[in-house]
Amino acid sequence: MILASVGDMYTTLAQFGDPSPEAPPISDKLLKFVRYITWFALLSGIVSIIYAGGRFAWEKWSGGGLQSPKMVAGAMIGGVIATSAGTIMNAVIDF
Repeated sequence: MILASVGDMYTTLAQFGDPSPEAPPISDKLLKFVRYITWFALLSGIVSIIYAGGRFAWEKWSGGGLQSPKMVAGAMIGGVIATSAGTIMNAVIDF
């Protein structure tokens, strides 16, 4: 009797059609916002590497302590994380 009711439920559920996916109403605005954030992250990374390179040259020229290699390394690590964020999120979601 239980198997019969499970079988009836399965055939009833199998009769529903396959819905076609459609985008949420504000997805175009959200994607535009994400693109702006991506451009900002890339631009800020480029600016920080240029600034750290200039500071590195100034520290080398003036003979001061070298703090700028840390800045360059931090900017490069941040750039790698920012550009691979989409791949990381896809891996986490698919897990």
